Amino acid sequence: MSATETLTELSFSVSGRVARPIAEVYEAVADPAQLSRYFTTGGARGRLEAGADVTWDFADFPGRFPVTVVEASAPDRIIIEWDGDNAADGAAQTRTTFEFSSIDDGARTLVTITEQSWQATADGAKSAFGNCEGWTGMLAAMKAWLEHGINLREGFYR
Repeated sequence: MSATETLTELSFSVSGRVARPIAEVYEAVADPAQLSRYFTTGGARGRLEAGADVTWDFADFPGRFPVTVVEASAPDRIIIEWDGDNAADGAAQTRTTFEFSSIDDGARTLVTITEQSWQATADGAKSAFGNCEGWTGMLAAMKAWLEHGINLREGFYR
């Protein structure tokens, strides 16, 4: 984007490396039982696969959030959409893409999470920054869980 172009939508990407093979890291996101162990502090229901009925619940934002799985291509990518305050174009949903790349001869996995479709406004930026914080926390919690069996979110929000 050049300095003269108008910003119409906000998005962000966060990345982290997990010392586990790609299939194991993909499953830690796709499998609701595993996701509930380190991320969705109120629980996840439904496997992240296209067409599934999925909900996530968080202690810091109580209430079940419906999640629409747009794509699930093991072990490389998962794309979801979910409601977001201040989403762009009146869509009322943001799109989150999880990309998994095998690195270091398969010993580690690079996980990149990109969320898009936020309004280019102060409220949109506040919402995007909040979710950016959440996805960064998710990556750190997933790494600690998969590599060391430690739940970083236990007691963090309650």
